[in-house]
Formats: sequence, structure tokens, C-alpha cells
Amino acid sequence: MNKLKYTILIAVIGVFTLSSCGYNTMVNKEETVTAQWAQVQNSYQRRADLIPNLVSTVKGYASHEQETFTAVVEARARATQVNVNPEELTEEGIQQYQQAQGQLSAALGKLLMIRENYPELKANQNFLALQDELAGTENRISVERKRFNETAQDYNQYIRRFPHVIYAGMFGFKKKGYFEADDASQSAPSVNF
Repeated sequence: MNKLKYTILIAVIGVFTLSSCGYNTMVNKEETVTAQWAQVQNSYQRRADLIPNLVSTVKGYASHEQETFTAVVEARARATQVNVNPEELTEEGIQQYQQAQGQLSAALGKLLMIRENYPELKANQNFLALQDELAGTENRISVERKRFNETAQDYNQYIRRFPHVIYAGMFGFKKKGYFEADDASQSAPSVNF
């Protein structure tokens, strides 16, 4: 009977210790980061889904721009192949994902520049609608990346504060990476008149 009492006492102490160490809060915060990562991926997927329509619309007006079309399609393929496991949101993984998406952004920029050479393309309603959709999607991506960074920061701060830092390591909670500005955005663009 005494052994049963000690077992129950140890179990009760264990439950109170785990609940006071913030384990459940760490789980909740990690799940929030994972859910926000899904929103980031969802926004990027929306952009990837718009690209074939945009390319086919532009192709109708600028069929000899094949090199640009090929670059966009290849960049889209590379960007959709890079997957980051939500359980391993390391800085390296996020940078790899961001780099693939950045290459796609650069290719899309070239595609959108084609319109300058084709006045009839500028007036095409399908092209204008797709261009607006793409601009809205880019804004969504920016918002979701910001929200991801905020949730990752909240999680990282929580697991690194005392006494949570002691338990976080024991239970396998690891720091999450952040989205950072692209290297190209670090230098100011030159404007020539």
C-alpha cells in the first residue's frame, strides 16, 4: 500500500512539475509557428498557381521571348520543389526556401518587364487582372512572412527564458529560424533620369 501511495505522490509531483515548466505552452507556441509556416507556404503556392496563367497570357503577345518564359517556368519548378519540414524550421532551411522563392521573384520581374515592349499587352484585361492578382499575392506573402517571424520570435523567446530553457532542451524544443531580407535588398537601387 505504501508503494502505491509513493507512486501516486511521484505521479502528482511529476504532473505539477511538467505543467509548471511550461511544457504545454511550449507545445502551443510551437504549433502556432507550424501553423503560420503553413500560411507562408500557402501564400507562395498561390503565387506559383498564378504564374502559368500569367505566362500563357504574355506568350500570346510576345512569343519570341522564349528565354524569359523558360526562366520563369524553371524558377517556378525549383521554388515548388524546395520544402522545409515544419519540425525543422532552421535558419538554413528557411534561407534555402527563401532563395528559391527569390529566384522566382527575379524571373517574374523579367516577365513583367516584357510588357513595356508590347503596348497591346499593357491594355489586355487578362494580363492586367493577373498582374493585380500577383501584386496582391506578393503583399499577402509579405504579411505572412512578418506574422511567421513574430510567432517564431515569441516561441524562441519563450523557450530561451529561464526556467523554460532547462525543460525546452530536455523535451526537444529547438529555436526556429526567421525570414530575412534578401541580399539584393540591402543596396539602394540606382535611379537614372
